[in-house]
Amino acid sequence: MWRYAEVLPVLDQKNVVSLGEGMTPIFDLNRLGQDYGFENLMVKDEGLNPTGSFKARGLSMAVSKAKELGVSHAVVPTAGNAGGAMSAYCAAGGLKATVVMPSHTPEVFQQECIYYGAELILIDGLINKCAVKAAEIEKGADAFNMATLKEPYRLEGKKTMGYEIAEQLNWQLPDVILYPTGGGTGLIGIWKAFHEMIDMGWLPADVKLPRMVVVQAENCAPMVDFIEGVERNPADYRESIANGLAVPVAFGKDMIRNVVKESGGTALTVSEQEMIEGVKEISKKEGMLIAPEGAALWKALLKLKSQGLVTASEKILMINTGNGYKYLENFQ
Repeated sequence: MWRYAEVLPVLDQKNVVSLGEGMTPIFDLNRLGQDYGFENLMVKDEGLNPTGSFKARGLSMAVSKAKELGVSHAVVPTAGNAGGAMSAYCAAGGLKATVVMPSHTPEVFQQECIYYGAELILIDGLINKCAVKAAEIEKGADAFNMATLKEPYRLEGKKTMGYEIAEQLNWQLPDVILYPTGGGTGLIGIWKAFHEMIDMGWLPADVKLPRMVVVQAENCAPMVDFIEGVERNPADYRESIANGLAVPVAFGKDMIRNVVKESGGTALTVSEQEMIEGVKEISKKEGMLIAPEGAALWKALLKLKSQGLVTASEKILMINTGNGYKYLENFQ
């Protein structure tokens, strides 16, 4: 992703902490497309990033900038993948890392933090409770808090997905982009990238931007509720096999809603069973073992097609945010 260094906030390249993240491939899903009548169905596989998820982008950027600013200790509340990514990049950059994670998170996510040398703190509850503990550590240990959208640089790393989508598709943007939304940084970042490219003349001013689709778990759908005007207590939301979707409070909820509205997109939910079915179907038909967050997009797309909200001829891109191998424990 550092090919886009000129539009990223690290001022001195000696501070860049990189493990080879970015420029993940976009695959045509030919068998699924043929079976279900989609003419141009694609997936961008972020599971091929270092540490197995799109979180590598944001944390590479955040740790790089933290290093440039003289930060020596970083803390992050995480549902799983962000903790592993921050641990890895802090290890590579020489920073101390503290990760606060729900205790029910699969063992593989916990172990990777430990192997990278991070201090791991487990909390009973979802990521919102982890955020409370991270804030306490931030104040008590003078640590820099890398929570989603509470520091400005993870967003800058995530926006590189938007630059890559445009470049990889020869500057012909998709009609629809489906995004599994927990904290929503990637969704906001992709939209930000499209507008930056318009401002720089990389894309024409009258370019038709994709409709952005927010997909959440039925167990935890605060953004779907917010967009639909439904008020619900965060305590009512439950954990999901898609760890990254178990985010009861989206700090950037207004920005996420704005992206959906500006793009003419929508928001919808998928059940736990549908995610499992989606993982199995995509594995068997495309040879890709993707995260349940990514599988949720496939099931959501089928719902949108049945409702007439997408058509078979449109160019459709799904963003698979993680590697399914890390989630196998969730499927047992």
